[in-house]
Amino acid sequence: MIKLLIVEDSIVAQELLIHILTSDPEIRVVGVARNGREAIEAVSLLKPDVITMDIHMPGVDGFEATRQIMSIIPTPIVVVSGSLVTEEVSQVFKAMEAGALAVFHRPPGITHPGHKEAAKNLLQTVKLMSEIKVVRRLRHLQKSDNVLPAPASTAVPTVPHATGVRLVAVGASTGGPLALQKILHGLPKDFSLPILIVQHIAAGFVGGFVDWLAGSCPLPMHIAVQGQTALPGHVYVAPDDFHMGIDRNLRIVLSETPPENGVKPSVSCLFRSVAATLGASAVGILLTGMGRDGAQELKLMKDNGAITIAQNAESSVVFGMPGEAISLDAATSVLSPEEIAGMLSRYR
Repeated sequence: MIKLLIVEDSIVAQELLIHILTSDPEIRVVGVARNGREAIEAVSLLKPDVITMDIHMPGVDGFEATRQIMSIIPTPIVVVSGSLVTEEVSQVFKAMEAGALAVFHRPPGITHPGHKEAAKNLLQTVKLMSEIKVVRRLRHLQKSDNVLPAPASTAVPTVPHATGVRLVAVGASTGGPLALQKILHGLPKDFSLPILIVQHIAAGFVGGFVDWLAGSCPLPMHIAVQGQTALPGHVYVAPDDFHMGIDRNLRIVLSETPPENGVKPSVSCLFRSVAATLGASAVGILLTGMGRDGAQELKLMKDNGAITIAQNAESSVVFGMPGEAISLDAATSVLSPEEIAGMLSRYR
C-alpha cells in the first residue's frame, strides 16, 4: 500500500485529488495539508511514501516546503500545478531544483472529456515516483539561483574529439531537468554546436521549462519549430506532442506519428534521425530516466561513428534509460552532468 500525502490549499482541488488518488486500491491518502507549513509537519508525523505538492499556497509555498522536506525527511514529491501560465510554470521547476521528481498539471473535473486520461496518467506518475529512493538535500546547497559547480576533484575522462561534429542530441526523463540545467549552465557562451533536447515532461510545461532553463544557460533557448535551422550555440527543446528529428541541412523536423516507448516526443525518434542524417558528425547523450527510451538508438548512433554518452548511476535519479544504454554497450563514455559539460565545452 502506497501512503500518500496531498498538499493543496484549494478545497475543491483537494476533493478532486482525493477522488482520483483513492480510486486506485494500491494508494491510501494518509493526510491532506493546506499549506507548506502543514505539509512539513505532516511528513514528519505520517511518513508518506510520496507527496503531491501544490506550489502556489499562502504562507510557506510549495517550493519552500519541498526544500525543507528534502533536507529533513527526504520523500518523493510530485508537483501538481493548477497553472500553465509560462511565468508561473517556470517557478514550478525551482521545486525540482530542491528535489521534486516530476511535475504534473492538475487533472480537469470529472465531467471534462479529458478527465479519465489525465487521472490515469497522474495515478501512474504517483505510483512510479513512490518507488524512487530519494536522498537528503542539504538546505544550504539548494540555491534556486545557482547550479552547484563540479567538485574540484572531478576529472573529465579523455573523450575522442571527432572532427566535423555538427550537432548534440540529448534525451532525458525523470530527473532530467536538473541534469540538463547542470550541463547547460556549464557550457561556454561561445559553444559552437546546436543542441537538440527531448525531455519527457507533462503536456503544458515545455514553455515554463525552457524559460526556467534560460535563467541559468548562457545559450539562447527555444521551443523547436518545424523547418527552422538549428543554429550553432542555440538550444532547441521538442514541443508537446511532437517527435523531433533533424535533416542533413540541420533543419528541424517535427512529426505527429504515434508515440514510441509510450511517449511523445520520444528520445528514440531523435537519436534515430540523428544517426541516419549525421552519422559520425554528432554527439548523443542519454540522461536519467525510467524505461529504455533512446537506449537502442544511442547504440545505433555509436555504431554509425558518433560520440555517445550515458549519465552515470551515481548522479542519476533513475538509472533506467542510461543503464539500459550501458548494458547494450551504446555509450562511448559514462559521465556525470558536470563531466558532460566539461567534455562538451571543448567544442568552441
